[in-house]
Amino acid sequence: MRGLQASQGGTQSVVTRSVHFNALRFGKGFPRWPDLGGLLFSQGSKGTAPRYNPEQRPRIQDRPNRKGVVQRVESIAPAPRPIPLSMILLAALVVHLPLLLMKLPLKSFDANFHIFFASHYLHNWFDPWNPKWYAGFSQTTYPPLPQQWLALISRLIGLDMAYMAIQFVAILLLALGIYRFSLLWVDRRSAAFAALASVFLGSECFLVYSAGQLSTTFAAPLYLNALPYLFQWVRRGEWRSFLKGGALFVAAAAAHHATLLFGSFFFALPVLALVIFDRQNTDRQDGERISAPAFLVRTGSIILVVGTAVAVVLLPFWLALIHYPVTQTPIPHPSRANYLLSPQWGLNYFVVPYGALILALPFIFLRGSSIARLRPLLLGFWLAFLVGLGGTTPVGRLLLGRAFDVLTMERFSYWATLLALPFVGLLSTALIDRFQLRAVAGLTIAAALSCALAVSWATYRPADAADFKVNAVASWLNRDGHDRYRYVTLGFGNKISRLAVLTNASSVDGEWNSGRMLPELTQHGAGALTSSKYFGKPGLDALSAILHHADRYGLKWVFVRDPYYEPLLVFGGWRRVDDLEDKTITVWSKEDVSPAVAVNAPQIPPRWQGLMWGIFPIGSSILAMLLVLIPERRWHRRRVVESAAADENLVLERLAS
Repeated sequence: MRGLQASQGGTQSVVTRSVHFNALRFGKGFPRWPDLGGLLFSQGSKGTAPRYNPEQRPRIQDRPNRKGVVQRVESIAPAPRPIPLSMILLAALVVHLPLLLMKLPLKSFDANFHIFFASHYLHNWFDPWNPKWYAGFSQTTYPPLPQQWLALISRLIGLDMAYMAIQFVAILLLALGIYRFSLLWVDRRSAAFAALASVFLGSECFLVYSAGQLSTTFAAPLYLNALPYLFQWVRRGEWRSFLKGGALFVAAAAAHHATLLFGSFFFALPVLALVIFDRQNTDRQDGERISAPAFLVRTGSIILVVGTAVAVVLLPFWLALIHYPVTQTPIPHPSRANYLLSPQWGLNYFVVPYGALILALPFIFLRGSSIARLRPLLLGFWLAFLVGLGGTTPVGRLLLGRAFDVLTMERFSYWATLLALPFVGLLSTALIDRFQLRAVAGLTIAAALSCALAVSWATYRPADAADFKVNAVASWLNRDGHDRYRYVTLGFGNKISRLAVLTNASSVDGEWNSGRMLPELTQHGAGALTSSKYFGKPGLDALSAILHHADRYGLKWVFVRDPYYEPLLVFGGWRRVDDLEDKTITVWSKEDVSPAVAVNAPQIPPRWQGLMWGIFPIGSSILAMLLVLIPERRWHRRRVVESAAADENLVLERLAS
């Protein structure tokens, strides 16, 4: 439209042109890389052409006159504004900060595990060898970034509150990452709804408050924030985006290697496919068409640079994996079960993480399959969705191979829900535009129920059925030279991590299965000894073997909180020597056991690996933060990303008038 100025106070209608009805053709534009620095285009200065404002979208009506010619009347009316990102972050603060201040994540399954790792970095930053579990193991077998930040912050506020602070930062980064990632696929308003939905996302709440998977929830937001930079680098060759995206990818790998490895298939490949799609459908007059050689060179360059950087930053991890691969007997996990045959695990690993998203699945498949530009995103979601179903389908085992028996499947469900959020944003926009307040009320209730179910699940299905303190056990071990010998607990659940934080004594048990090297533990296909009975015969065989070799490992103390194990101890020659916590915990001992000596000496990392482990992972995150602060280049030619629903409504209005 020429000379048309948007009115500030109301709606202005003009007849723009007349065309014959049969000559109407409806084109379709394709969204480009959005400007993340600002939400709106402002009106040009005096004497210049006005810039397009996405908040004032033309509503077009076609009316035939007496001669059969359609007069296209465009009325410029203010469209609903997207939710400001600041309000989304404020919603995350209102929802999650009180729950974190109440320390609810401490009831989760793995929270104390991460706190235990952080406690070691707190006292031995450059020495990854930890003698407190498995008679000694190397923490280079697990990427350290979240635990290292936890250790640093704990110097100010303690380990428990530092854990809450790191989880809160991860929740905020997730909302930002979902917003930026969604902008690649949908308009700003839908992206804002997607980011707001991440605050109430069932899978996020499940991992934070029930599973306690800090590394997964910390790495995913970093990866999501890196993907728009990947798109901009491959699409436009912007070096700032290359540096920022590469640094964020490396930091995400330093937080959790599996997120980078599998995220490359579920997240990065759809983004690269989007670049190809936009390349094939770019208007040749805008000067932004990317050639095939440029696409290949840019993609290959960032893969090479990021791969090299990850290899260097996590070099001790890769060396430990090469020299001591995980060859132990697979340990069963309920997330790999068939959810149809075991509905209790389907409720735990499907219904709770997905929540109200289950109702959106038909829309996701219909919208994703009907719009070509969304099909790569749909494919990534579909694969992650199928793998997340565990043994319900054969897809997970076919795609992962032996890794299927090592990994837990709830992380794939988590990634699937993240990939679904752009579709949720589109659905929310369509529902609110049509039903207004009724849709707002319904979506709010659905989001609140999904969040509440996942948060409360730790109460209905706690990691430990009984809540008890281990301070008395730690005090007993730390006095009278008891810590010169090793110990094992029975019936303590995941409290063994908390106990390891409080005591100086060493144990032959632990919760990091990939780090253990004792043959009695790796040959029987069972998890922690403290929960041996839940693994059936393999678990009891592993416990019997370690008790039989007590002399070899300096194992003198057994703390029992479950009488189920007492006959096994009596039969093995152990005797009861003390009681703790009002006789709810009994202490058993074995005579003629020598003090513990260092074992697993070949696995101790050399000094130079300890220096790398203490510098490079944390340094990669600091470098990423500094690079992200570099201002983005302003692009003068931009195309507004419009939702598919808006395009369809426009076509329907034209055909109906």
